[in-house]
Amino acid sequence: MDDIAPSAQTRAVPETRSDALRRQLADEIITGQLRPGERLDERELAARFGLSRTPVREALRQLAAIGLADLRPHRGVIVARPDDSHLAETFELMADLESLCTRYAAMRMSATERRELEACHLSSGEFVRRGDRERYAAHNTELHELIYRGSHNRVLEQTAQALRRRLAPYRRGQFAMLGRLALSFAEHDRVVSAIVRGDAASAAAAMHAHVATVSIASADYVAGRSLGTAEATG
Repeated sequence: MDDIAPSAQTRAVPETRSDALRRQLADEIITGQLRPGERLDERELAARFGLSRTPVREALRQLAAIGLADLRPHRGVIVARPDDSHLAETFELMADLESLCTRYAAMRMSATERRELEACHLSSGEFVRRGDRERYAAHNTELHELIYRGSHNRVLEQTAQALRRRLAPYRRGQFAMLGRLALSFAEHDRVVSAIVRGDAASAAAAMHAHVATVSIASADYVAGRSLGTAEATG
C-alpha cells in the first residue's frame, strides 16, 4: 500500500517530460551548474536528455515564466542572472499570502477538510524518518495546496499558487539542508494544529514564521551549492 495520503493519490497529476526537464534545469540553475548568461540551446538539450524539441521548448518557456531564464531576441534562451533582493522580496510576499490563506483556512475549513489536512501532515512524517526528500517535497506541496483551497477564496488561492510556482525550485532545494526535513515537519505541525483547533491568529503567525524560515534555508542552500560549484570549477 502506498504511504501517500488519499488526497495526494487522487489529485496527483503525472509529471510530463517537459515538467521533469524544467525541474532538472531549474535545479542546475539555482545550484550554479548552469551559469548566468549561459545559452540554453534546444537542440543540445534535446540530445542530452533524449527528448524531442517540443518538450524542451515547453520546459524553457516554463523556466522563463518563473524567472530562471530570459528570452533574448537573436540569442534564444539564456540563464537569468540571479537577483538576491528579488528572491527575498518574493519570499516576503509569499509569507504574507500564505499567512492570509492559513488565517482564512482556520476560519473556513470544514471538519472534513481539517481531517484531510491533518492526515496529509501526519503521513509526511514517514518520509522524514526515511530521509526521503522527494516524497516529502511532494507531500509538502499537497499540504500547502490544501491550505490554499481551504481558504475558500479562489482569487487568493490562484495568486498563492502562481507565486509558489516561481519559488518551487528554491523551496524544493532547501530540503537538502541537514535537518531541514524534521524542522519543516515541526513547523507544519504548529500550522496544522492551529488550523484544526480553529485558532486563526496562531495559524497565520505559524505559517508566516514557517515561510520566513524557508526563505532563509533556501538562500543558504543556493549560496552553499553555488559556492561549491564555483570552487570546483575555479
